[in-house]
Amino acid sequence: MTNQFNIIGGMDTGNPGKLTDHVTLGTLTRTIPRFIVDEVLTETQSREKRSRALPAHVVVYFVLALALFTDGYEEVIRKLVNGLRFARVWSGEWNVPTTSALSQARKRLGAEPIKVLFERVAVPVAKPGTPGAWIRDWRVMALDGVMIDVPDTPENLQYYGKPEDDTRRPFPQTRTVGLAEAGTRAIIAVHPGTIYQGERELTQPLISSLTPEMLITADRGFFSFEMWRDCLTSGAALVWRVSSTVGLPVLQVLPDGSYLSEITNQPARSRTRIPLDKVADPRLATHIPVRVVEYQVQTDPTDETTSETFRIITNILDPDELHATEIAQAYHERWNMESAFREIETYLRLGKGIRSKTPEMVRQELYGLFLAHYAIRSFMAEAADTVDIDPDRISFTRTLHIIRRRITDPAGLSPLHPKNPPPA
Repeated sequence: MTNQFNIIGGMDTGNPGKLTDHVTLGTLTRTIPRFIVDEVLTETQSREKRSRALPAHVVVYFVLALALFTDGYEEVIRKLVNGLRFARVWSGEWNVPTTSALSQARKRLGAEPIKVLFERVAVPVAKPGTPGAWIRDWRVMALDGVMIDVPDTPENLQYYGKPEDDTRRPFPQTRTVGLAEAGTRAIIAVHPGTIYQGERELTQPLISSLTPEMLITADRGFFSFEMWRDCLTSGAALVWRVSSTVGLPVLQVLPDGSYLSEITNQPARSRTRIPLDKVADPRLATHIPVRVVEYQVQTDPTDETTSETFRIITNILDPDELHATEIAQAYHERWNMESAFREIETYLRLGKGIRSKTPEMVRQELYGLFLAHYAIRSFMAEAADTVDIDPDRISFTRTLHIIRRRITDPAGLSPLHPKNPPPA
């Protein structure tokens, strides 16, 4: 199994060539193989026009390495290069680039290739039998947002801004909304923005990623009549929490304790009524039926008087299709999305935020972070599937340590050319 996960995609090991032709991310190239990187570079017209010490595909893998290591640029590139067993063979042909050279290479690449690469690679990874990933026939997904610090440079401050009244957050921040598989914590779609953009605005571009096989969970901040209506066009099942201020009249109590209601964008005394079932396009409706599930969760295990009320709405109107208890179960899988963001903030970045000093490079680094996280989570889901366990039972930090070691471990990156055995 070890050899299976160490194949370097798209590399002819019989023809060593330049050292930089072999700089990859070892284990992660199983998810992000060289041939897909090359396709994306061609598609985005990002290939270098002349031979460089840092070809575009190497810079792509360098950006991914920045997501895995918090060291300086030169140390990160050393970790990629010095881990090759054949490095000493080519040591005279390729010197470690300077920080300035690596910065310029990142600028030449830009953010678009990493964005397109993420969109090309990041797809749902849970299989039909993956524990914790499904509710009946629906793939449980979660929408959520995260705010990540960026360096306090004039360019970042002007573009991203920072909360003026929040002394706990002294740096500019980027707000990103993502869509993830709840069972595997694999983030399959993201849209980064600024603190001036709300979660609903940043969710709009993600609606095209929703499919009818998905059950989408979301917290209170995502709900609005317009957002709900737009997401209905995807055909996905929706299970969202709403605040107590949302008017939900009890129209019919159902056997499982839930009840039918409706949401509307019309004022209380309005005579306009366009029911959802009377229009072909949900975006034309003014009244949309929903099913409501309300339940309480004890917030302090030692005090039975402390509890929090959850108010969930869904477009699954028939209790036989999904019972109220299953809806509550599905909604609480949403917490896996917060765990996924915490893995990025705490374990990948070690709480250090983004290092890039301009908005374009921030976007590049963000997509690199999400791409690296997806590759790790995809790897973990595949490993869990081989032994038929819930991916949640595999430690993210231990997996990350293994991948970091394999990037710098000679045995984990590339075999020697038969004519060039290692020095004695």
